[in-house]
Amino acid sequence: MTIRVAPTPEGVVQVPEIASLGIVGAGQMGNGIAHVAALAGLPVAMVDINPAALDKALGTIARNMERQIGRKLITPEDRDAALGRITTSTDYASLGDTDFIVEAATEKEAVKREVFKALCPHLKPSAMLASNTSSISITRLGAGTDRPEKFIGMHFMNPVPVMKLVEIIRGIATDEPTFQAVDALAKKLGKQTAVAEDFPAFIVNRILVPMINEAVYALYEGVGDIRSIDTAMKLGANHPMGPLELADFIGLDTCLSIMQVLYDGLSDSKYRPCPLLVKYVEAGWHGRKTGKGFYDYGQDPPVPSR
Repeated sequence: MTIRVAPTPEGVVQVPEIASLGIVGAGQMGNGIAHVAALAGLPVAMVDINPAALDKALGTIARNMERQIGRKLITPEDRDAALGRITTSTDYASLGDTDFIVEAATEKEAVKREVFKALCPHLKPSAMLASNTSSISITRLGAGTDRPEKFIGMHFMNPVPVMKLVEIIRGIATDEPTFQAVDALAKKLGKQTAVAEDFPAFIVNRILVPMINEAVYALYEGVGDIRSIDTAMKLGANHPMGPLELADFIGLDTCLSIMQVLYDGLSDSKYRPCPLLVKYVEAGWHGRKTGKGFYDYGQDPPVPSR
């Protein structure tokens, strides 16, 4: 890791250059982060406890890069070089020499805490850590590690190769060099940054997911059916996807987790998760990733599931 000097309002700080990236979690977000980092020229080490998830992630990355080739966004040579920069493992020890590690596990605080507990003993002292959490306290997650001053929130949007935004969230202990290094990394990955305070759900999901929850309430209360609600918001508010379609894309389990974080963290009844959203999650209807949510994806085109 090299050091660069950057001016800040408080003076000059030494900012570590991030030359290698580790990712914990090979799901939708993890493989997307690996994709953009490898294309940006960084060596990427991706870790998951499930070897099949790693194989699936590499296949997804390759297919998504093929789409980019088809749209003339990258060349076949770019793809081959990027895929060559990605290594995979089921062992946290493979991240021992990595400069910066992003946790992209499921949106459950207990799971993330276990990841950091297992991960930290393998890291070099200078390594920085981030969580891709979409809602959970960065201060609280960082306090559970051995390096809270080097811990930050780096919330990518889904799908990562397409969406341009990264939310950066400092915990109360996050130091200035870590913030500067992560802001520079986001820009190197071709992203624009928005800095959010460490409040439940940050900026995007503080606004977006309650809207989705309200759409589920509109369905629950019979204000409109699934198609009517989505059509109304697409044509009446010029949204590219209706809120129920978007909920399926995000994952209903993730939407519910974010609403629970908002409800618990802010103690305001306006963030109460809709009982119908709870029922869908209890049924295992989590959206596109399970084949059924508000829409049934076993049919083409998808049809409302109820």
